[in-house]
Amino acid sequence: MKPLTFDVRFLPESSFPGNGKPHRTVRHPMRLWFLLLAGGVAAFSQPFGFGVRAGVPLNDFVNTVQSQNFGFNSTTNRYIIGPMAELRLPFGLGVEVNGLYRHFSFRGTAPSSTGTLFTSANSGAWEFPLLAKFRFPSKVIRPYVNGGVAWDTLTGLEHSVTSVVPVPPAIANTLVRHNTTRGFVLGAGLDVHALIIHLQPEVRYTRWGAQHFLDPNGGFSSNQNQAEFLLGITF
Repeated sequence: MKPLTFDVRFLPESSFPGNGKPHRTVRHPMRLWFLLLAGGVAAFSQPFGFGVRAGVPLNDFVNTVQSQNFGFNSTTNRYIIGPMAELRLPFGLGVEVNGLYRHFSFRGTAPSSTGTLFTSANSGAWEFPLLAKFRFPSKVIRPYVNGGVAWDTLTGLEHSVTSVVPVPPAIANTLVRHNTTRGFVLGAGLDVHALIIHLQPEVRYTRWGAQHFLDPNGGFSSNQNQAEFLLGITF
């Protein structure tokens, strides 16, 4: 190993008017301080990750019934997207939070005492999972599992219940049971560290504690079991 050397130069006295002592220029300590500062900034920022999660739902958000009496159908837009942030702790532990948006709609007809009801709904929903995370030891590709709680709230809801005969408010208001619901989350995936980014493909399952929508006649209901494939990209 070569010994550490310093570049020391003595400039002539004429270069410093009014100063009879020679001046020393030391370069290596400045480089060392710069490297230490850059390393400190990198070490400080490493535990925090910010980015985006996006993916597709693996099942429909609303269950509908097609029969002689009911004629409901639902449309689940096949995208989920939103911001994510995570705190990477020692020993493979971590905490992750997401804000995931999705959109869906349903419509159909059903018999009632007032005649045939024409029902339709169009809504978005924001899901906010708060997850504890554990990464298994590995160099580049680290499998992980996570679990926690999530809150889901409807946004931009447009719904209607119409009939030839005016619909009583009590019937119209049975469309939406809960604007916000809570559930528990389980997931598993891979954390691929590529240069300065983390790629995190994941399969996630959520069990909701209550339903957003529920038809008292059994024509439609919110799916309390939610499965999705997600890809996270963080820096």
